[in-house]
Amino acid sequence: MNPKSEPKSVAVEAATDFRKHPGLSPRKKYQISMTVQYVVIAAVILFVIFGADWADLSEKFFNAELIERSFPELFTVALANTVIYTASGYVVGFALGILIAVMRLSSAAVNRWIATGFIEIFRGLPALLILTFLAFFWPVAFPNLIIPGGNYGTVALGLGLCSAAYMAETFRAGIQAVPKGQMEAARSLGMSHTRAMVTIILPQAVRIVIPPLTNELILLTKDSSLVLTVGIAAKESDLVKFGNDLANETGNSTPLVVAGLAFLVITIPLSILVRRLEARQAKAR
Repeated sequence: MNPKSEPKSVAVEAATDFRKHPGLSPRKKYQISMTVQYVVIAAVILFVIFGADWADLSEKFFNAELIERSFPELFTVALANTVIYTASGYVVGFALGILIAVMRLSSAAVNRWIATGFIEIFRGLPALLILTFLAFFWPVAFPNLIIPGGNYGTVALGLGLCSAAYMAETFRAGIQAVPKGQMEAARSLGMSHTRAMVTIILPQAVRIVIPPLTNELILLTKDSSLVLTVGIAAKESDLVKFGNDLANETGNSTPLVVAGLAFLVITIPLSILVRRLEARQAKAR
């Protein structure tokens, strides 16, 4: 057999196959698809640049005088309170989420029923309703049982309950992802089930679910804007209430834009952190 005849036969076969299946090659289709996407993106950018009324937008949404007026309370009050609401709600949700996850995996049926009921109720209710219930229904129903911490405590508990329902399912998935041999090895060394869970299983489970837990922190940061429904004072304002109050006072929407940018200062670094953690875990696998 002539070795030079093989490439020719392949080329002939490809030409024959093309005649049998006429049309664009996958590479050509990909190039056309990318070109169309670039054209659409360029068209949208040009429409925004040349179609928007920048003079009116600048006056109503990017007023330099109101941006300057937002400082320093934007950081010292609004952003600080947003961080406090988010962090306290996350701590409550983290602790409660682990407890609910362990109950969900318990061999005792009553524990599983309680955990399942908690998850279904608080995952099904909007955070707005949970906060409203704690702020207005709870004091009427239990006047002698005050939530400690005032509005800060109410918000931490409300956001924590909502977050715990999601975190519990995340932790459950993390615990189930730990090899069963880890628990069996711990028990063979004489550890109780509780000690093995606390010292062996849970640390590994938490490490596995760090990326989704960080995503939950981002969601909780945005949910903290719902605190305005509990009737907080000016010194307890979060970013949204701060921006909304100043916008109503001045009749200009610039403070709301500034509040939105302040949210991005928190959420964008967290999103970058999530992507890096996911990439690190993927590389480790």
